[in-house]
Amino acid sequence: MSGPYNRSMSQRASWEAELTEVASEAELRELVGDPVPYVKDKVRTALHELDRQWLAHSPLCLIATSAADGSCDVSPKGDPPGFALVLDDRTIAIPDRPGNKRLDGFRNVLSNPRVGLIFLVPGRGDTLRINGRARLVRDAPFFDEMVVRNNRPRLALVVEIEEVYHHCAKAFLRSGAWDPESWRPEALPSRARIAKALERSDVPLEALEEYYGPRYAERLYG
Repeated sequence: MSGPYNRSMSQRASWEAELTEVASEAELRELVGDPVPYVKDKVRTALHELDRQWLAHSPLCLIATSAADGSCDVSPKGDPPGFALVLDDRTIAIPDRPGNKRLDGFRNVLSNPRVGLIFLVPGRGDTLRINGRARLVRDAPFFDEMVVRNNRPRLALVVEIEEVYHHCAKAFLRSGAWDPESWRPEALPSRARIAKALERSDVPLEALEEYYGPRYAERLYG
């Protein structure tokens, strides 16, 4: 965001002095107001058939976790639509695939099982939200149902559902996220250039461009 408050860290003191913080839920409610009853009461504790249909068409999930010390992480998980396996009306399983091996979210789950999930469907502004308790499973009979390109997951996140509900499309409508006319991927440096500047300065740019080039997609399950 551009404008007068797009400041450097050295100018923090000046804008900090101008902030007015919200200090209580009562103050927050006074400022924002209360939700209408159908929004307040839409949270359920088990999957409806419509939720199952959504999960069957969703190829992407954002998983929010928090460690015991309060530090947080949000990790994307993606696979062919329906990758989140419904085990029963109160339980889903999400397979792990080869990645960067940081394990930020998984390490959080080991110390704090609370998770928040957002399931997206491309082109749809509304989302499916699931909150619950998670555990890491290293094997189970249902792993055979989560094989993609001969990749059988080594781990799965099993989530016991405590809250499930659908969220409206306002954020996606405001952002224009699914509108191709709003897309400007070329406005940012390539992934290879970002890696060169911030992560792998010792690797030639040409090598990084090759690594993140067309063959990158061929290694997703290898």
